[in-house]
Amino acid sequence: MLEKTTRINALYDFYHKLLTDKQKNYMEMYYLEDFSLGEISETANVSRQAIYDNIRRTEQMLEEYEEKLGLYQKFLQRQELLLELSDMIEPNDQTLRNKIDKIIEME
Repeated sequence: MLEKTTRINALYDFYHKLLTDKQKNYMEMYYLEDFSLGEISETANVSRQAIYDNIRRTEQMLEEYEEKLGLYQKFLQRQELLLELSDMIEPNDQTLRNKIDKIIEME
């Protein structure tokens, strides 16, 4: 479950601008603020089942975006390559190490 939550949070980070305000609100409440489905349904004044269905559809949409665009996978590949580069540089080449560290922090 933790793996799924981590993946959905990452996909949300990449693709949240493609979601509706309602989808973003429900996803943030459920995944970022750790609200239960019941708590979200009370806040939104809709049924628990409606919240559940919306969240599941949104998760599916995020996975479809990733399948088509691959932003998260490319991010992971870049991170891995940057770490490999970081391991390859000479200990006294602080300038290059600093540049690689800045790139890693940006992502």
